[in-house]
Amino acid sequence: MAIPRDPDRLVFFTDAVVAIAITLLVLPLVDVVPEAERNGQSATEVITEHKPEIFGFLLSFAVITRLWLAHHEFFRHIRAYSGRLILCNIGWILTVIVLPFPTAMVGVYGDDRFTAAFYIATIFLAVAFQAAMELVVRADPDLASESNPPPREALTGSTTAAALLALALVLALAIPALNYWTLLLLFLSSAIEKAWQRHHP
Repeated sequence: MAIPRDPDRLVFFTDAVVAIAITLLVLPLVDVVPEAERNGQSATEVITEHKPEIFGFLLSFAVITRLWLAHHEFFRHIRAYSGRLILCNIGWILTVIVLPFPTAMVGVYGDDRFTAAFYIATIFLAVAFQAAMELVVRADPDLASESNPPPREALTGSTTAAALLALALVLALAIPALNYWTLLLLFLSSAIEKAWQRHHP
């Protein structure tokens, strides 16, 4: 049932959680500085000896930013919310909160198969919850803006990304050497979306 109330409060809460989560990503990097000093490492070695942690931070910063941009764009087209939309949004928030955890594991365990799978699965769930929110709104037009409803392409993009992430997860588990490289499959998303739109105008 649609709740005829501006969703700004829900969006502000979500944005605050994202800001905290993206800030937490840098904490493992802050911790390596006193550790490096105790081990007698130079300032340059703080960088050169902690490349996995830096890689994990940059990757997750880009991932959370991309997830937030998609979420932000989606809610520009929403004028009300329902219980189902709130639940899907909470699920999306949970994945963003959890992401710094596998990010820290990436820095410690690197190419470990479980760590890679955990990391990719977390991103997959975030995208899946985004697609679920879009499906909820499509099933209940009262939630969408009358003058600016969510474009059909948004759902196509989310479902395509979710499918590619599911494939990336399977490949990372089946072929451990590929681990995080399977995320490059996401670059196929745009081409797949365009092909779908051509065949389903």
